[in-house]
Amino acid sequence: MPGNIEIEMLRGAVREHRIHWHQHALERFLERGILRAEVLSAIMQGEVIENYPEDRPYPSCLILNIGEEPVHVVAAVDPEGEIGHIITAYRPDSDHFERDFKTRRPQA
Repeated sequence: MPGNIEIEMLRGAVREHRIHWHQHALERFLERGILRAEVLSAIMQGEVIENYPEDRPYPSCLILNIGEEPVHVVAAVDPEGEIGHIITAYRPDSDHFERDFKTRRPQA
């Protein structure tokens, strides 16, 4: 799919330790009790549930991983340098997502 993030390239960046942790993401991890290892696991084992091809400077995606607790990770990859960018991570909640944690609820 043109414009969509290439998940295998992102996973390759994780395997090769080519990850840029954005300051915003690190601050949110602390607030939300999310570990870096959990984010990396989500990228390696999770499922892309949304693509954001218009994001800049690189297309990004929303990844869902169901581990001990579900987590959503927003990540992007620089295709030239094959560097993964971790933008944020959070716990999906029932106010915004259906029980599958994939489907967004309509917002009033």
